[in-house]
Amino acid sequence: MSAAMYLPQFFVKQKLTLMVNRYEIFAANPDGSFGQLMGLAEQKRMAFKEQVTFFSDETKSRPVFAFKARKVMDLNSGYDITDEAGQQIGFFKKDFGASLLRSTFHLEGPGYAGVGQERSQVVGLLRRFTDISFLPFHFDFVDSAGAPLMSSERQATLRDKYTVTVPDQRVDFRVAAAVAVGLDALMAR
Repeated sequence: MSAAMYLPQFFVKQKLTLMVNRYEIFAANPDGSFGQLMGLAEQKRMAFKEQVTFFSDETKSRPVFAFKARKVMDLNSGYDITDEAGQQIGFFKKDFGASLLRSTFHLEGPGYAGVGQERSQVVGLLRRFTDISFLPFHFDFVDSAGAPLMSSERQATLRDKYTVTVPDQRVDFRVAAAVAVGLDALMAR
């Protein structure tokens, strides 16, 4: 069964501004170039309860999906992903116990659940114990049978840019985009 909004590959670009982290999500063209703008997200810095809203375009007149922390200041509570009507379409959370050596997240959506980890334990350790901020980090999410759900790969650049690949058609684009942005936002802490 295919998700309501399935997109096999897209890009996430982060732009830093004074008060918010801004993310632009673009569809990938068949030739691997940037395609249509699929959404724009903004994360307020220093918010007590993490919430990121995704808009249809730069006018920010129409919110199309979002993710929001379940609890204030509880790092293990998780994040609900909702559609534009506020209905839950997915969930993710960091597994702090399993993240000591390599960051680990859990992901759920209609008909699937999975776990995602940093691909490289060496890069994970370097990120924790050095000030090298431009290291690429890659996450691979798999279901309980080990089949790939999605991956997010950060390019080694000064500004964050990710290529997100979604081989599992059950994973809604909005869920994959929320997780990709959430990984960047949560890994920066």
